[in-house]
Amino acid sequence: MDNTIVSSAPDQGGFKMPGLRWLIIGLVFLATLINYIDRLTVSVLAPLITKDLNLSNTEFGGIATFFLLAYTISQSLSGKLYDHIGIKKGFTVSIIVWSVAAMCHAFAVGLRSLSAFRFLLGLGEAGNWPGAAKTVSVWFPARERAFAMAIFNSGAAIGSIIAPPVIVGLTAYFGHWQQTFIVTGALGFLWLILWWFVYDTPENHKWLTAEEYKIIREDETASLEASESEVAGKDGVPTGWLKLLTFRQTWAIVLARFLVDPVWWLYITWLPLYLSQVHGFDLKQIGLFAWVPYVAADAGSLFGGWLSGFLIGRGWTVNAARKAVIIFAAALMPAGILAAFTPDAMTALALIGVVLFGFQVWINNVQTLPSDFFPSNAVGSVAGLGGTGAGIGSMIFIFSTGWVVDHFSYTPVLVTAGILAPVGTLVLCLLAGRIQKVSLNTVKETT
Repeated sequence: MDNTIVSSAPDQGGFKMPGLRWLIIGLVFLATLINYIDRLTVSVLAPLITKDLNLSNTEFGGIATFFLLAYTISQSLSGKLYDHIGIKKGFTVSIIVWSVAAMCHAFAVGLRSLSAFRFLLGLGEAGNWPGAAKTVSVWFPARERAFAMAIFNSGAAIGSIIAPPVIVGLTAYFGHWQQTFIVTGALGFLWLILWWFVYDTPENHKWLTAEEYKIIREDETASLEASESEVAGKDGVPTGWLKLLTFRQTWAIVLARFLVDPVWWLYITWLPLYLSQVHGFDLKQIGLFAWVPYVAADAGSLFGGWLSGFLIGRGWTVNAARKAVIIFAAALMPAGILAAFTPDAMTALALIGVVLFGFQVWINNVQTLPSDFFPSNAVGSVAGLGGTGAGIGSMIFIFSTGWVVDHFSYTPVLVTAGILAPVGTLVLCLLAGRIQKVSLNTVKETT
């Protein structure tokens, strides 16, 4: 294999598509949307599934924990997978695994089988995030990366908006929850057809114009880094986890996500049951209202990505822009504490919407940090390590939620979640230092 860095634009012959990078990230957005529909089918149908399978809150929390255990393991493994086999094949592996797993949920007959299928789903779904981060680092210059992250991350919010009414509607149509999993699980295979038709690396993509290639490679660091076909260092081998863990920037990302990501997982896992158990919602009401906070989440995703890019375009440094937006977002998330004490369901949903708006602003900028700190050959691995930290923290929190709700109430859970974002952001800012590229040949920062 030729490991020479490719620096020239693609050949100018044949069909060209201006703005091709936006089509690429649009496909990743669509994959993320499908990812969340598949993930949320269990959560939306939790009132039915827990009743049919006779599951307690603690047992339901355990099922969610099996998903998160696999998700945590697979984040780092998937990051390495994408760095080794590339973006196109990496997404293919992830989609096939999670789509098969989603369809298998239709055959769950009890706690063990449902837990096993959730574990398999987590193994596949985790790859979406390091894969998306690597795609953004390959296809976008630094000034556009946060907004590109916002586009694909908005798939999580829009998937969460679409999921409740679609899942409830499918279940009502079929009359049983099992068939719903077959339909939602099949969506990933349809996506793969588009993916294999459209995707290639910037250096090899026949549709890419010379002008857009220059935009993609406009950063000085990006012009020296390769995309999927590039080498990692002199010998072409991606940087190992142990070396990456010698950088405080890696630990800043891992620990911040360990502390803050549980806030998101709390609501996507427990919101339907919370509405059912605390505010008396039936399945129809869940379908009508459970999507509302995710409208705010989608707005936060797009706003957070746009804002840091806007500030950079106005002359702010990447360091100042990213940190200002991250700190602003963290200040919004304690609104969940107020939701714990309001008796009105609509007020609680509005406050949860503020939390999810803040989280999406926060995560869109934190997920750009691997590409802000590291060269592209390490982005997938660092993003995967960050996802592992997120998974471990979320796994602990989600399982604890079931036990706390069974023995006490949702109040201590919502209060704790409200505190996590400011603490995690403080850890991130203190540990990461200035946001700038580091050299993989030394643990010292480059200037």
